[in-house]
Amino acid sequence: MPSMSEKIILCLVVVLLASFGVQADVIHYSATLEPDIANKSVKGSVIIRVRTTSNVVEFNCGNLTIDSVRENGKALQFSVNDHKVKVSLARGQGERNIQIQYHGSPRYGIRFFPDRQQVYTVFSTSQWMVCVDDPADKATLTFKLILPANLTPIANGELVSQRELPHNKRVSEWQQRTPISTYIFGFAAGPFRVVKEKHGNVELQYLATNYSEAEVRRIFRATPDMLDFFEDRAGVKYADKTYTQVLAAGGVEQEMSGFTALKESYGKQLLDNEQELWLAAHEFAHQWWGNMVTCRDWNHFWLNEGIATFIAAAYLEHRFGREVYLREIETYRANYEKVRAAGKDKPLVFPDWLNPTREDRILVYDKGAYVLHLLREEMGEANFWKGLRNFTRRHFGKSVVTNDFLVAMEEAHAKSLKPFFEKWIV
Repeated sequence: MPSMSEKIILCLVVVLLASFGVQADVIHYSATLEPDIANKSVKGSVIIRVRTTSNVVEFNCGNLTIDSVRENGKALQFSVNDHKVKVSLARGQGERNIQIQYHGSPRYGIRFFPDRQQVYTVFSTSQWMVCVDDPADKATLTFKLILPANLTPIANGELVSQRELPHNKRVSEWQQRTPISTYIFGFAAGPFRVVKEKHGNVELQYLATNYSEAEVRRIFRATPDMLDFFEDRAGVKYADKTYTQVLAAGGVEQEMSGFTALKESYGKQLLDNEQELWLAAHEFAHQWWGNMVTCRDWNHFWLNEGIATFIAAAYLEHRFGREVYLREIETYRANYEKVRAAGKDKPLVFPDWLNPTREDRILVYDKGAYVLHLLREEMGEANFWKGLRNFTRRHFGKSVVTNDFLVAMEEAHAKSLKPFFEKWIV
């Protein structure tokens, strides 16, 4: 199994910054960001459209410096404490549009590579854009990114415009029309070569720097087949018009809505061995399980990571046969057994996710995937995949807890699975 992605390493940061009980439902973010790659800094603004009945709202802001907060051009009082900006609103309720200007030099959530002219985001969105760090608070997004004109950018949703600016810069704008969680807001940019192919109604894009077009096509030759496989297992078509995979500097392994950033060295692994597909499959699977069917809170994080890890193994089975699948499952089992033998086993539904250990991460990924394999054996092929399809269709675009998964699987199995869930999951 590859090393744990930066999203898991930063999960503690996200949870600690999350604002529980925020008295506002965010509907839409309209953000403009200008990263300074050389100085590893950002400046930006965001208009947050919220529904609220309160005269005070809070947003997560990481370590950003808040320059101003306004509504309808009028300055609002605000305070910043514990990585949150608290805003006092004028009297009234319903939809409000709050404009926040900010700047900062984030240590998390965004990675700069000045020597490669690259920048990309990783998981902790409030470190580079003021937002609500709650996976259940999904919103649409209009995103403008200002960068040097020689760089190729990618971000969430549909690219709707690009316009040249003075000083050899360009502003690119995307529209994310399907509500998504803020932790999968993101972008990547660099002097990338762009290779495209069409598969059905989806445009597949591959971005890289140190590989030829022929090599890029070889590296990502399994992507169309992955798309077909995940759509079949989910019972739901891929949600966007494009899916992009970026081979980027550093050790990144990060899904975002509509695209994935992968470590550059992974391309060589795939050129050397076509069976090294687990990572690409795992991150692509998140476009269904994680991005669109999203854990309501981090205590149910196994529904994101356990399912994606299991489905990646199932894809290897589809591509290379049962023996390869079972070998992957045995890796999950062995990793889990080490944790259990050390007395550090826990239910997959965590009582909290405030201080995840290395063992906790193994449980969420590896135990989660292993338990799904056992559930597949318990239910049988037809019932298991029927249940997973029902679960995915029913909750696509929504937030879920483990009981939602139990209900869907029991309906497909036509008998109680509570003893199994009580033993392995809750």
